[in-house]
Amino acid sequence: MIRLLALFFARQILANEITDPTDENPVLVGPEAPEEETNPLTEEIFSSWALFIVLLLVVSALWSSYYLQQRRVKSIHETVLSIFYGMFVGLILRVTPGHYIQDAVKFNSGYFFNFLLPPIILNSGYELHQANFFRNIGSILTFAIPGTFISAIVLGVILFIWTKLGLDGIDVSLVDALSVGATLSATDPVTILSIFNSYKVDPKLYTIIFGESLLNDAICIVMFETCQKFHGQAVSVSSVLKGIGLFLMTFTVSLLIGVVVGVFIALVLKHSLIRRYPQIETCLVLLFAYESYFFSNGCHMSGIVSLLFCSITMKHYAYFNMSRRTQIATKYIFQLLAQLSENFIFIYLGLSLFTEVELVFRPMLIIVTTISICISRWCAVFPLSRLINWTTRAKHKGGSSAINYTQDEIPPNYQMMIFWAGLRGAVGVALAMGLQGEAKSSLLATVLVVVVLTVILFGGTTAGMLETLNIRVGVIDEQESDDEFDIEAPKPMQLNQIIPGATTPVYSIYSDAAGSRSRTGSQQSFYNNEDEDAADAPPDMNDDEMTSDLDDIPPMANQAQSSKINLQSMSFNNLLSMDDHAKWFTHFDEQVLKPVLLDNLTENNNSKDKIED
Repeated sequence: MIRLLALFFARQILANEITDPTDENPVLVGPEAPEEETNPLTEEIFSSWALFIVLLLVVSALWSSYYLQQRRVKSIHETVLSIFYGMFVGLILRVTPGHYIQDAVKFNSGYFFNFLLPPIILNSGYELHQANFFRNIGSILTFAIPGTFISAIVLGVILFIWTKLGLDGIDVSLVDALSVGATLSATDPVTILSIFNSYKVDPKLYTIIFGESLLNDAICIVMFETCQKFHGQAVSVSSVLKGIGLFLMTFTVSLLIGVVVGVFIALVLKHSLIRRYPQIETCLVLLFAYESYFFSNGCHMSGIVSLLFCSITMKHYAYFNMSRRTQIATKYIFQLLAQLSENFIFIYLGLSLFTEVELVFRPMLIIVTTISICISRWCAVFPLSRLINWTTRAKHKGGSSAINYTQDEIPPNYQMMIFWAGLRGAVGVALAMGLQGEAKSSLLATVLVVVVLTVILFGGTTAGMLETLNIRVGVIDEQESDDEFDIEAPKPMQLNQIIPGATTPVYSIYSDAAGSRSRTGSQQSFYNNEDEDAADAPPDMNDDEMTSDLDDIPPMANQAQSSKINLQSMSFNNLLSMDDHAKWFTHFDEQVLKPVLLDNLTENNNSKDKIED
């Protein structure tokens, strides 16, 4: 440590002696001065220290998460602590002489979009509870599409009017103001959803907020990129119509790319024997999904939209063509990458408050923007909630049911919680780095501060709001899961153990990310379809002792495939048929898509017979 500090200060002294700041024609001192500026050994040392600091912060955040779960502290989430850890270390780096480590830990939008954001989107789509999602698809789309547009336009117009007053000394065009509105309309309720998981909040509210955030990020990214294409141009009716057309084209083409890649993965898994090699199969599934993201970006489309719908399609079709080991491996790998990415992102947000030296903080602009976010969120939530409630009442009133439908689809306390869940995230910061113009430094600083404030204020008060609004918590497993099995279930239920009157086994409605990430020997026995009782399985028995390679081709294909497809089909069909507009897709999915994309019982039996021969 002493040697490193000596090297660091010697480097600073040498840098000061190389040039004389008072000399108009500075002269380099020493024949090795040019090489000293680009010394790879020095850069490697400082890069190693930067990585050590970031990884130490991640370890601290994860250990804090463990401590909070052990102490059953539900009101504080690790993401809030990650921001505070990053702010503390960032402040130390800012007041420390030198800038090498400080430059190395800056928030980089390229790293964010290429390495940190994709795992989160991939896991979100893969872990999406499709039954609840499609049950509330109308509300989700209403908040995600019109709601995002309303929020971005209201926020952009308020900022445009404020800057035109000239009180802050910056001038922002309407296009740039709408771009900022798009960046700050991207919600990231990771903290709130994790607290929802802890309290077991009503799954309807959970699904609406989660589904809105999924589509909201993708829509905001497309909106921002569309606005930036008109940077420096005057706003006219033709440009507005052209922008809407570009948005619809980008979103639609990106969606199709994701669906096509997901279907392609399902067909590859069905028509090959790659399931004999679970390690290769798992790698290919992950890489194919990432290919959809980078291919879409390379085509100037939205990689986030493509990756989201690729993961949804992959879970709906390709998942059932995977070997059992690949099913479990992909589930945990996606969760692992997503959690690491989330912690990295929030730590970088805290660090960026002090390590970004080019930021220009304007207090009045920050205050106005924070208030404007609340106004725009209000305009996007409460009017649309009333519209959804009115539409639901009109639909039931015009139906054949004799029951007088008076219950709101989204009651007032749920509306307030949806409003409260509109905290901003790192997507907005990464987009703000792509802003253009002279006001970029001020706008980027404003976005960064507002994001950190919303995460701390809204995320840190979620538990109190649940109690204040009297939100239903402690919900027992009421809905069926669209997973074939629940890896985290302490006492897994066999497929033939069906609750009377229900069409599918009942599992947890929440994502597994909030639960335990370990597997006991008895649970492993269940996943490999052992005949012995799960409770009698030795806890230290490994995979090789419990199953052979032949069981990975896959066991679910010849033992549970028919039951699984029937249960999945029945559940999905019953839920979607609740809405008349979804009947056609349900029928098409069951009669055409699944027979083409999923392995049937005969094919899997034949494949195993060939292997046994």
